[in-house]
Amino acid sequence: MSSEKFIPYRPLQILPTASIYKSEMYHQWLDKRRSIREFSDKPVDRKIIENIIKAASTAPSGAHKQPWVFCAISDSLLKSEIKMAAEKEEYENYHSRMSKSWLEDLKPFETNWQKPFLEIAPWLIVVFSKSYDVDEYGKKLNNYYVKESVGLACGILLSAIHHAGLCALTHTPSPMDFLSKLLKRPGNERPFLLIPVGYAADQCMVPSLQRKPLELVSEWYE
Repeated sequence: MSSEKFIPYRPLQILPTASIYKSEMYHQWLDKRRSIREFSDKPVDRKIIENIIKAASTAPSGAHKQPWVFCAISDSLLKSEIKMAAEKEEYENYHSRMSKSWLEDLKPFETNWQKPFLEIAPWLIVVFSKSYDVDEYGKKLNNYYVKESVGLACGILLSAIHHAGLCALTHTPSPMDFLSKLLKRPGNERPFLLIPVGYAADQCMVPSLQRKPLELVSEWYE
């Protein structure tokens, strides 16, 4: 390999016993993460959001194209506009688009078309995927495995939010084209996720849920 294009990789040196412990501690910590719908309006420093986005941007991506854009919104007027547009779509979803089985599956969460958290949470992060890039001459540049890459980045984003002591909700008021219009995004970007970010409200409640055990989410070939 050319020394000009590659640099040495020096991974952390962790003993196997320590690795077992660290992996278990990480699982226990991450298992405390929950999606919430009851946010506090307590401010969150922009620097925290910047660091969270930088952490998400460490995700692997097809050919290292990094086909994502994280739009961070704290402007109250813009948040209100997003809420109004999202609720319009959600009203249609709950009253005509969603199947009976889908609505039945949502009952334990006690959700409806109203989304007040979109105004209350101090930050909204709208994740856009980039189907292609454009160079300075207007030429289209291919991106690869875009959905997979952006999905990986969003997973790290949620972990970084939790690590910072904040909470989030992955919100998908489909269709989400209104986000492109309100945020004036270019034609090569598509809205992927709308994520309110902030602190949990003092009396925040979440559904009593159980995650699937290891034997239901894994198969082993040893």
